[in-house]
Amino acid sequence: MVASHCRTKIIATLGPASSDLDTIRDLARAGADVFRFNFSHGTHEDHAARHRIVRQVEKEIGRPIGILADVQGPKLRVGRFADGRVLLETGSRFRLDLDDDPGDATRVSLPHHEIISVAKPGSILLLDDGKLKLCVTAVGKDFLDTDVIVGGVLSNHKGVNVPDLVLPIPALTQKDRDDLDFALNLGVDFVALSFVQRAEDVVEARTLTNGRAWIVAKLEKPQAMDNLEAILEVTDAVMVARGDLGVELPPENVPLAQKRITRLARTLGKPVIIATQMLESMISAPTPTRAEASDVATAVFDGADAVMLSAESAAGKYPREAVTIMNRIVERVESDSGWQAMMKAGRPEPEHYVADAIAGAAEQIAGTLGASAIVAYTHAGPTALRLARERPFSPILGVTPTETTARRLALVWGVRAFVTDPDNPVYNTESMVTTAIDIATRSGVAREGDTIVIAAGMPFGVSGSTNTLRVARIPGG
Repeated sequence: MVASHCRTKIIATLGPASSDLDTIRDLARAGADVFRFNFSHGTHEDHAARHRIVRQVEKEIGRPIGILADVQGPKLRVGRFADGRVLLETGSRFRLDLDDDPGDATRVSLPHHEIISVAKPGSILLLDDGKLKLCVTAVGKDFLDTDVIVGGVLSNHKGVNVPDLVLPIPALTQKDRDDLDFALNLGVDFVALSFVQRAEDVVEARTLTNGRAWIVAKLEKPQAMDNLEAILEVTDAVMVARGDLGVELPPENVPLAQKRITRLARTLGKPVIIATQMLESMISAPTPTRAEASDVATAVFDGADAVMLSAESAAGKYPREAVTIMNRIVERVESDSGWQAMMKAGRPEPEHYVADAIAGAAEQIAGTLGASAIVAYTHAGPTALRLARERPFSPILGVTPTETTARRLALVWGVRAFVTDPDNPVYNTESMVTTAIDIATRSGVAREGDTIVIAAGMPFGVSGSTNTLRVARIPGG
């Protein structure tokens, strides 16, 4: 098995720079645990080809690899201009309306009646990733009059952000539904949901996926921060999408939002991904800036489950180097005594459930005995998730009867997943211990004479029944 020893997982986005077999194999060997398919770009045929290659690489290197389908979500944009672009002067007036005629320096089409329907005087509109700022002064049935607070050049089809309004727009467009259906039929492991504002957006996606993939709620809007607890309750995982979040939130608030999301997700045992601009200079440079290295390290210190590369691996000149350097940063941080102290100090109190009590006891016993591994028998993933919530220093070996669960666990902090032999199922305590010892030794994390801790549920094969804790010694030594 070729694998990183990092507990924090790495997600690499695939794209034009990383769609061939050799590159994808190299990225996996360099430390990528999950590959992201960005459905904002590329055709279904492109994604199908990448899916086939990832599954081929998975077989070659002998460890589960997760695949995340990131659907685009609604895109709010202005219309077009007669001359392609205009200069909006600070202090001038500007109208946004439903008229499709080409715009000029006084007006342009805003083909989103949902924005007009909820806007009110004082509402703020941000254009072109926040470069221009407008304030609504008057609202009509089919127009918004605004004052230009921060001016600049505005060109065709630039994006519109509305940071202080909850828009009556579903998180899934028809394109997203088509992409979602295609991705689920391919067999992706995760679906990243854009434009999440409320828990209801996640519930809608969960209904459509029907358990065929974990839902990753992308937190990129202030409204999501207002509903964070409710969203986390219904999602499987979250992504801190700092690009759009940084447009709609003041920049000084983004680090605090990142920490709040990470802290609450860990408390609930939900995987959290830190994304956007982590090593952005490596799109064109072979090494990152020191600030970028520090940014990755901060995410690891905060206890994130995964850090993500976007354009760095999808379209940059140095996709292999980006994954390699990210892996090196993660390894270095995780070897630091300060990181270990922070993981220990940040452990949440166990909830009043048997599974939480077992997970907490497993971490304590493993720490006291210096166990080489904690083996978590898990059918659908909950046992491994609860153990990961404890952030133990011993590796977590997630043992499952299904490839589906093993691939999903590729996203979870500290978990190395293994699929049991279907011809030798685990059916009693003796086979549980024997299989755990075999996997711990084969994986290279335990040797003769070492101790391992085993968490499982009885009866075997029943999801959510974690109720058993065993300590075993590797024979010999």
